[in-house]
Amino acid sequence: MAVADFYAEFMQRLRRLGIDVHIWTMPSEIENAIPFDRDYTHAQYDAAYARNFWLTLLQANRVMNEFRARFIGKVSPVHFFWGSFDLAVTRFSGRTAPPPKGVTPNVANWVMAEAYSHEVSSCGFWPGNGGYSRAAFYVYAYPEPAGYGDSRLSAAEAYYDKDLGQFILPYDAVRQARDPDILLLGFLQETYARAADLAKWDRKALERASHLVW
Repeated sequence: MAVADFYAEFMQRLRRLGIDVHIWTMPSEIENAIPFDRDYTHAQYDAAYARNFWLTLLQANRVMNEFRARFIGKVSPVHFFWGSFDLAVTRFSGRTAPPPKGVTPNVANWVMAEAYSHEVSSCGFWPGNGGYSRAAFYVYAYPEPAGYGDSRLSAAEAYYDKDLGQFILPYDAVRQARDPDILLLGFLQETYARAADLAKWDRKALERASHLVW
């Protein structure tokens, strides 16, 4: 059914339960977005693709949680952003950062300023958005330290996208790898270590000793 029809039925069912809630109907982080209650354009649902995406998220979540466990500083949970539709985890150095200057569609500037109030190294998986039209794992640092994009990585399939300001590892490369876990963990660890070293993070205080060799 159309998004608008789904939204109307969903809100009606909430009211039947005695739940009166206000939901902002404008999709976040999407250019040229259509409010939910007026979106009759999007009306497709493919159960097989939805299930495949869910299974991919389960595997990415498992590996990203292993990567997360290597860090003993402040770190986010592995979490899903419904706006940009990506699974992400972010590590923090503990030092403050300047407010971001970019504009994110349908997101207040104060939200982004809060999100990037401190130095971060962030990674995630998206199904084909964020300025990159195919499924991929991504990594970026904010603020990006000088020379970060020039880093040479062990994974031959990984590269730095100057337009995005992020390292990209195509999902197909991970899916087809002999050992997907090793490839992905290596990509996440190597890009983080490069950012942390260039930005002079206190890695001894932030990481488990067994992973300081990177």
